[in-house]
Amino acid sequence: MITVGVEEEYLLVDPATGLPAPLVEDVRRAAGLGPLAEGDEVQGELLQAQIEVATPVCTTLDEVGGHLLRLRHAVASAAEANGCRIAATGAAPLRGPLPVPVTPTQRYLKMEGEARQLVDEQLICGMHVHVAVPDPDTGVAVMNRIRGWLPTLLAMSANSPLWDGRDTGFASWRTILFGRWPVSGLPPVFGGFSDYERRLEGLVLSGMIADRGQVYWQARLSERFPTIEVRCLDVQLRADDAVMFAGIVRALVATAMAEEKAGTPPDLSPQELLQAGDWHAARHGLNSTLVDPHGHPHSSGDVLCSLLRHITPALEDAGDLREVSSLVHRLLQEGTPADRQRRALAVGGLPRLIGLITEATPSD
Repeated sequence: MITVGVEEEYLLVDPATGLPAPLVEDVRRAAGLGPLAEGDEVQGELLQAQIEVATPVCTTLDEVGGHLLRLRHAVASAAEANGCRIAATGAAPLRGPLPVPVTPTQRYLKMEGEARQLVDEQLICGMHVHVAVPDPDTGVAVMNRIRGWLPTLLAMSANSPLWDGRDTGFASWRTILFGRWPVSGLPPVFGGFSDYERRLEGLVLSGMIADRGQVYWQARLSERFPTIEVRCLDVQLRADDAVMFAGIVRALVATAMAEEKAGTPPDLSPQELLQAGDWHAARHGLNSTLVDPHGHPHSSGDVLCSLLRHITPALEDAGDLREVSSLVHRLLQEGTPADRQRRALAVGGLPRLIGLITEATPSD
């Protein structure tokens, strides 16, 4: 069984106003001292109103779900004890009059000095899925093969329609904000691991980025673990939707490895077409067409059905088909988390919205 792990980022917000609350050190410390989380499972992020959790290495989706619920409970309880709540939203729906302070590490302070406005507006939260690969060359081959599905995953995960109290017109505003960094968006096609290394090293040596951690492609090889890391996803309102994405990404990786072993030619659609499709997915979520890995536009429902057909053998091998297909069906019926945020805002204004993104986090 191919192992998988998940990282989730949350905002810390004031429960009354919904404004970001820069209390990460207090919350992180309280979560690490509690009975539900180890200290190294909960970390700070770039800004002091963000917090991140990371599951252990998991073999089954049941493990992924159990760890995510445990960590969400731990961080939510620690936040409540410190007068704030965690919000599972891809972008802060509200911001205060002053920027949120940067977490005072040397790396983050350097980023602030070099790109102040981008750092000030980095109140965004993603979900990262790590899937084990046997070696870096396989990891690069997998990345080449799954990149065409990243716009579809982005559209499915969209959970950041609001910014500064207004509807942005985008389902994933987080994607647009993140895309302003110099190395971001869809990864290019690589000729193998040596090509990948050479090009990453060239980016660092050029001085255009400070380190390899600033390679913000939506899929990349992890610098810390023997995994491929898929980073295109907004953080999810519900833990079981995060589990769904863990299952889908693992199945995509398993399918890509099987195709590579069989010598099946990859679908290498033009970068500019997939990049435009990625923007389109961030704009519309599932409420329009999607560009499939061949570069052809279809209805979002048809593309999700194609995705499930593509990964069904891998889902069956892992015992995940029933759970994942059921959750995808629910997503098609209910819409994306961005759709749910918009409905909450329309029905009950900002109070209803803040209730949705905070109260759903610990229990769903």
